[in-house]
Amino acid sequence: MNYDKVIEAFYLMWGNFPEAVQLTHKSREIIALNAECERFGRVKGMICSSHGAPEAHQGCLANQALKTQQPVVKKQIFGDAEITTYWLPVDGYPDLFIHFGVGIRAMLEKSPSVK
Repeated sequence: MNYDKVIEAFYLMWGNFPEAVQLTHKSREIIALNAECERFGRVKGMICSSHGAPEAHQGCLANQALKTQQPVVKKQIFGDAEITTYWLPVDGYPDLFIHFGVGIRAMLEKSPSVK
């Protein structure tokens, strides 16, 4: 499937968002990402679950978001930081979702070695 239209829309909507955001295929391949997500250490084409420690991905709710085609939200505590993580299905593209967490940037600023 051609994702050019949704990739363009992703950059228009999320390009300047101050937290790491990625457009992800159900295979977990990152299709597009904003600059903050690149700063976080992810790159286009990588499998997102290969980034960081495996246990960091144990609570992934992407499958739930894709199956129900409804947004899923989860609050997590990492050290002294609270992160609210989102998996948002993309209307008209049942194999894609937007993934981001609010609070990651603050966590990284406190501990730049966290990746």
